[in-house]
Amino acid sequence: MMMRVVERSAGYYEVQEVPHGKVYTWHPDHLVIECDCGERLFCTGPDFVCRCGTDHADLARELTSRPPEDPHPWDHDYRRWLAEKESLHPEYLEWAEIRKLE
Repeated sequence: MMMRVVERSAGYYEVQEVPHGKVYTWHPDHLVIECDCGERLFCTGPDFVCRCGTDHADLARELTSRPPEDPHPWDHDYRRWLAEKESLHPEYLEWAEIRKLE
């Protein structure tokens, strides 16, 4: 059996500025498919089986998977913070090197 994608949106992080930083809220992928039997299925977890018995899990997982190389939105801020920390505290670099050797 085949299926038709009715609605699809990729997962994303909503970034909210707060007084002392940022809050990142994950909004997962959203997928609605329609089976040949006419039933609409809403992607809410790993089980994606229609009432008619057709298992759409593999295709749904393929449509909603994120590439692992996608950076998190806080990566840039973290790297900038780390660079500032290392430039202000050179002893941190020495400590980090010693810790790697242990």
